[in-house]
Amino acid sequence: MSLTELILLAIGLSMDASAVSISNSLCIKKIKIKHILQMSIMFAVFQGIMPLLGYYAANSFESVIKKFDHWIAFILLIIIGGKMLHEAITADEEQDCSLFALTFKLLTVQAVATSIDALAVGVSLSALNVNILYSITIISAITFICCIAAILVSKRFGNLLGKRAGIVGGLILIGIGIKIFVQHMFFGG
Repeated sequence: MSLTELILLAIGLSMDASAVSISNSLCIKKIKIKHILQMSIMFAVFQGIMPLLGYYAANSFESVIKKFDHWIAFILLIIIGGKMLHEAITADEEQDCSLFALTFKLLTVQAVATSIDALAVGVSLSALNVNILYSITIISAITFICCIAAILVSKRFGNLLGKRAGIVGGLILIGIGIKIFVQHMFFGG
């Protein structure tokens, strides 16, 4: 996997976290640096931990996975990207902020929920035999940057990005899945 593909993968994975960061920031009347860092760090950490877990779980079954690695990567990325697209398109735009409080517990639940797809991507990364520490560093850094950008933009432009972020993320993941499949099937990968 090239650096460009890894960056695109990271951007795709970060879109759920970015969308939740937008949603959270719209419910905070006066956002502070502390809020921006809390959200961005928490999402970045979990976007790094989950692929690592998926990678090492998949390595336990390496001999079985090796024959089907490109199929696994393709199917997982198509499913994850399709799920992101579906959720973005069918999402309810209205949000109730009346009981909102940005707590550690809330951020943890959100970080886990938005990084489940990264767990599956970790399985794909194992199948592709990439350097996992390098990969999760890129994924975490990109997630951190995207969340900060999403929060800052959301405070400036409101709800404009929410749905579009999920659509872009889903399309990126589907595109990478198709590219991996085509490369392995037709070009010896």
